Amino acid sequence: MAAAVAPERPGRAPESAATVILAGGHEGAAAAGAVSAGRPLAEAVRRALAASPEPVCVVPMTLGRDPGLIADCARALRWLGRDEGRGRLVLAPPFATVDHLTAWLRTAALKAVREAPETSAVLVTAPAAGPFEDADLFRVARLVRQYGHHRWVEVAFDGGDPDLAEGVERCRRLGAGHVALIRAAFAAPAEMPAGVLDTGPLLSEAALAQVVRARVQEALHRLAHGQDGITEGLDAEHGHGYAHAHGPGGDHGHPHGGDQGHEHGHAHGPGHPHGPGHTHGHSHH
Repeated sequence: MAAAVAPERPGRAPESAATVILAGGHEGAAAAGAVSAGRPLAEAVRRALAASPEPVCVVPMTLGRDPGLIADCARALRWLGRDEGRGRLVLAPPFATVDHLTAWLRTAALKAVREAPETSAVLVTAPAAGPFEDADLFRVARLVRQYGHHRWVEVAFDGGDPDLAEGVERCRRLGAGHVALIRAAFAAPAEMPAGVLDTGPLLSEAALAQVVRARVQEALHRLAHGQDGITEGLDAEHGHGYAHAHGPGGDHGHPHGGDQGHEHGHAHGPGHPHGPGHTHGHSHH
């Protein structure tokens, strides 16, 4: 996949009101021109701060299955903001949520099996990550099947278990005459199994650029009102993984201070998808 925006150097995209840096993780966002979180991101931000007086906006390029990327970006910006970036750094909302991903996959699946829906299987693929991130993809695939018209929707991972070849074999054993591969990632698989329809990128370059612009515009609007998104980003991994599992009756609330301006996005079910660039949240003061 080509870059969502034509970067002047890896991870950097021109924007009229800010310098935009795309940060990527296990979902293959390097294919969209993103830099890795950590040192590459910190170096890109430092260069941007030195090159221009404009704000620097970091967009976490996740499709909703990498909350760790958001938290990593927030930690990097918090550290950099103590010195040269004070007041000039802003963390944008993530590129997409799981709800966006589900809606986009549903659209792609409908197109993929249009010719022979009764004999076609959809194979949802992504690079392997951690057990919780991979489990999220099974949940998404189930929703694609539940709210679509597909007889088979299976999951396979590039470099994981099951791998793509195993996923294709399972589809054929179930009786599928055709297998359509749909990417729940920015990048194509390293190797494509034989005899499989590759449906191509999940989003077009134009759609990618549109979503990035929408996230940047929202971030700059928040920054103008004194909210840089960093505090919220630090909390992105909350409730994800074993570290925050509660037993029966073990739920507990997490109060937010009245002056934190804490943002809570609200999720929509599969019947309420939004087009590229659409997102909203509720601010509690």
